[in-house]
Amino acid sequence: MKTIQKYFPDLTDLQIAQLSKLQALYVDWNSKINVISRKDIDNLYLHHVLHSMAIAKFIQFVPGADILDLGTGGGFPGIPLAILFPETNFFLADGTKKKIRVVNEVIDSLDLKNARGHQQRAEELKIKFDFVVCRAVTTIDKLGVWAEMLLKEEQLHGQPNGLIALKGGNIKEELKLLPRKEYTEIVKLSKFFNEDYFEEKHLLYVQL
Repeated sequence: MKTIQKYFPDLTDLQIAQLSKLQALYVDWNSKINVISRKDIDNLYLHHVLHSMAIAKFIQFVPGADILDLGTGGGFPGIPLAILFPETNFFLADGTKKKIRVVNEVIDSLDLKNARGHQQRAEELKIKFDFVVCRAVTTIDKLGVWAEMLLKEEQLHGQPNGLIALKGGNIKEELKLLPRKEYTEIVKLSKFFNEDYFEEKHLLYVQL
């Protein structure tokens, strides 16, 4: 938690309390349903929570906006972002029932009113969102196709509606999979965080 507060010094007491509960909640649920690598659970705050919160260094979601966390897995990046933006609505979608069960149990334990997990795949969604966010779900070309179908036309942010993906590896090679007309921004997470873990991590924004 000290690392989180170093980069987000303006958290409210409620946000600090909610974030502080995550370790115990995920350790408990992970012992029953494996949603985070057992080898990685001790790095929850650095590898999962702070990584998710990098999106808040790129954009400030406005009150009333609707955000889709596509392929949320155990609730990342959706749950940390829902804590950071309590007046923004977060729809956490994943096709795996047991993962969504964990997501909603964590949401309920934190008393988050602005987030909910849903067992749905991208192709099944019928509602529209201001932004689609995700972490390492699949290649960017597939994500772009799904996200384009799910974005609203109305704009609430200075940044046009689009896809925000947290990615590792060779991001420039993956970008070649996108149609050339797509506007993209790549941000190295080491711009925001100085821990070694973020050296090869990127945020990719695609305007769709």
